[in-house]
Amino acid sequence: MQPNLLKTVFRWSLALLVITSLSSCALLKDHGTEHADYTRIHLQLGVRYLEMNKLELAKENLLLAVEQEPNNVQVQNSIGFLYEKLNNTELANSHYQKALNLAPDDWSVQNNYGRFLCERGDNQQGLELLTKAIATPLNDKPWLALTNAGRCHESAQQVQQAKTFFKQALSLNNSYAPALLEMQKISYHSADYWAAKSYLQHYLAIAEQTSISLWFALQTELALGNKSLAKQYQKELLEKFPFSNEAQKSANIKDF
Repeated sequence: MQPNLLKTVFRWSLALLVITSLSSCALLKDHGTEHADYTRIHLQLGVRYLEMNKLELAKENLLLAVEQEPNNVQVQNSIGFLYEKLNNTELANSHYQKALNLAPDDWSVQNNYGRFLCERGDNQQGLELLTKAIATPLNDKPWLALTNAGRCHESAQQVQQAKTFFKQALSLNNSYAPALLEMQKISYHSADYWAAKSYLQHYLAIAEQTSISLWFALQTELALGNKSLAKQYQKELLEKFPFSNEAQKSANIKDF
């Protein structure tokens, strides 16, 4: 844990509460509000640490948030995602299910839990949740659920349905990197190599290469007969992601 960071946040929160109380001439604290503020602080810290991939710090803060407010949907949704990253499927499922029970119509919960279920083979229930997340007017980022639904269909070898969802996602947000990568892969597997190349170029305008994007870029350039560029992608893959499965596969390619 980083106690100085947490203490600083707590001091700021307490100072804000004191200033607010004094300015309104209220001498008694609203303990319910203070409790909610502490929960919010732990939740925000937990999510931030999750984004930084500092999972132990994220866990400490989110567990405190759960202890303080176990019926908070955002807290349950966030700690479900944490346990998913920690490969604790049982606890992740439990927290996602509780979040869904607390707020059956919350699109963020539907999206996260639906994706989680699809990735573990429960495509039917997963797609049901993702479909609800896509359909709700409250969802201001439907391309997230559309991309997850596409991946769900892709995992079931339903390529055309997957492609439809990815294209719908990109029609709403043409710079959504995960959907661009999925279309790169689908285009390559469909032997539409120029489209695969185009999707990669669009992706690289907004995001960094991954081992998967480099692997399909290498394969695409080989298919197009651009051996020099394929060799460059192989070198980049081996240098940036030497321990990835894609790097190991690329090392066996000698036809340049």
